Amino acid sequence: MQATSIAGKRVVVAAPSRARQVARNVRLSTVCKVHKICVLPGDGIGPEIMNVATKVLTAAGKKEGEEFEYHYELIGGAAIDATGVPLPDKTLQTAKACNSVLLAAIGGYKWDTLPSAQRPERGLLAIRAGLNAFANLRPAIVPKQLADSSPLKRELVEGVDILIVRELVGGIYFGQPRGFGTNEKGERIGYNTDVYSEPEVERIARVAFEAARKRGKRLCSVEKSNVLEVSQLWKEVVIRVGKDYPDVELSHMYIDNAAMQLLRNPKYFDVIVTGNIFGDILSDEASMLAGSLGLLPSASISGSGPGIFEPVHGSAPDIAGQDIANPLAQVLSAAMMCTYDLNIPKVAARLQSAVDKALDDGYRTSDIYKQVPGTKLVKCSEMGEILLKSVSA
Repeated sequence: MQATSIAGKRVVVAAPSRARQVARNVRLSTVCKVHKICVLPGDGIGPEIMNVATKVLTAAGKKEGEEFEYHYELIGGAAIDATGVPLPDKTLQTAKACNSVLLAAIGGYKWDTLPSAQRPERGLLAIRAGLNAFANLRPAIVPKQLADSSPLKRELVEGVDILIVRELVGGIYFGQPRGFGTNEKGERIGYNTDVYSEPEVERIARVAFEAARKRGKRLCSVEKSNVLEVSQLWKEVVIRVGKDYPDVELSHMYIDNAAMQLLRNPKYFDVIVTGNIFGDILSDEASMLAGSLGLLPSASISGSGPGIFEPVHGSAPDIAGQDIANPLAQVLSAAMMCTYDLNIPKVAARLQSAVDKALDDGYRTSDIYKQVPGTKLVKCSEMGEILLKSVSA
């Protein structure tokens, strides 16, 4: 073991393994790759759930011969308090130098009164843009163990498995011009610009088609082409790209209808591809099919360079420090990181299996707990110990 100081925090990192015995009388000298992870605990419950995730990830990696080097940095409100900005240059440079980024949560009531350009959420937008993480992958899966926790009827949600592919660095959140002004009547106005180029639409469409090809081979493109020119361009480009994927069934749906169908008939969907603002809305809606935001991970990938892996939920400042947060989405975000960025699927499978076993055994944090036979209420740290024991077995 070796100790190192990372962003002012003393972290113990396992030294790389020198050799692995592969047969009784044969020894091959090998050196395990050390995966460099930029860790961003952020705000609110972020440090609590990140503490669980890194411990469990380290243990799972050890069982599979993989090692991790954690580089802790600041983002969001914590960065504002320490440096005055939501994304310090040092954080972005560390992220670019690592193999992947594991993020917990940002924001909180404390910073709600700051000007919009200085709020914690700007740090998240900036790191996405800085890493060119243009594709956000958000699974919405309802585990059989928790189908009764959904606000919808069990028969509607049991077996739901949706992947929402959201364009993440374009559209109305980044379009220019934006700001405040005065109209011809002297009234104060606010304005934003929803704009996409053909290359931006094409690259996100290809990510979605490739994902659909590996799943149920069905892709639904969501837009508002009956009203918006930007959506008309979106639809045209998606149709053109679809000709390269004849094995994938392509459908189209207006955003208002898609929002309704997610509640009325969620099993209709396999993969959804959509723009930034529509994806923001639909992915949060879809996450509640499982009854809790605390269960769902997400990935923001660029195709080259490190991606960003984070839970769907927010920082939950009202429960921060109480040891009652649900760490499962953070652990599953680490599993997605192992799959998409690090290419170590055995570690990902070990993490997923540990989460499945914990749910099968009836362990529940307060957000998903119901007083029914076979369930046990546990704290965040206790869930961490349960997962740790499972991945180490």
